[in-house]
Amino acid sequence: MDVLTPPNNVTEFVLLGLTQNPHLQKIPFVVFLFIFLFTVLANLLIIMTISLSPTLSSPMYFFLTHLSFIDAIVACVTTPKLIIDLLYQRRTISWGGCLTQLFLDHFLGGSEIIVLTVMAYDCYVAICKPLHYTSIMRQGLCQLLVVVAWIGGILHATVQIIFTVDLTFCGPNVIDHFMCDFFSLLELACSDTYRLGMVVVANSGGTCSLIFFLLLISYIVILSSLKSHGSEGRRKALSTCGSHFTVVVLFFGPCIFTYTGPVATYPVDKLVTVFYAVLTPMLNPIIYTVRNTEVKHAMRILLKRRAT
Repeated sequence: MDVLTPPNNVTEFVLLGLTQNPHLQKIPFVVFLFIFLFTVLANLLIIMTISLSPTLSSPMYFFLTHLSFIDAIVACVTTPKLIIDLLYQRRTISWGGCLTQLFLDHFLGGSEIIVLTVMAYDCYVAICKPLHYTSIMRQGLCQLLVVVAWIGGILHATVQIIFTVDLTFCGPNVIDHFMCDFFSLLELACSDTYRLGMVVVANSGGTCSLIFFLLLISYIVILSSLKSHGSEGRRKALSTCGSHFTVVVLFFGPCIFTYTGPVATYPVDKLVTVFYAVLTPMLNPIIYTVRNTEVKHAMRILLKRRAT
């Protein structure tokens, strides 16, 4: 059976969106349009800056390039439809479109989890094992870790989709959300979805919680090792790791909140999803440019070069 063909008579879902009040849709339309354009352009600017700057050649910036690339794509998965749907009263998404959105969301989310973990490891090696940094974080290893991140994202998303394609829908097709999400589909399904719900919680919520806990431990180790560094070294290390830890909290917080609770949907889920899918990809480039002197300097040089 073609996975894009539903195993029932439901061929599309109606999305209720952020609000059903037409008078409250114009302001969000302008705000989200601005956020979308800024997110894509800011992440592309970071990618271009790192790629063209010879001073930003360390593994940290190599991983930051891939993080910005993921964030740019994440912004294109849900935000454009959210913006367009604010112009219409009836908002629908096909079964195939729903599966595609689910797959891309979890594929990119799974890849970003691994990239953030790899960046934490890079930070740990740079601070706790500085004499062995160049021998450990070789170019070949960095490229391999990025490949693992993309493959891991595909595997994570595939596990979610495999169980979803067999869901049957025989009744309502209205989703109280602005995008497709697993818990909304599970509530609409006619079949018993308890086991599938547990798979989603374990695959997404369990993974996010476990990795976030391990990252917290790694940062405790890093902070403890900073006692032996000089004041300038501590300042630079805290700036770099502080930026990464902020991004980690912004990413894992919504993930843990959404997928470790009961298998159900709540009104607050919309706000959490907006923060995760719309705001976080915008905040990441801001955090890394505002707190990173080297990136800001390289960006100024690039902009001046383009202006002349």
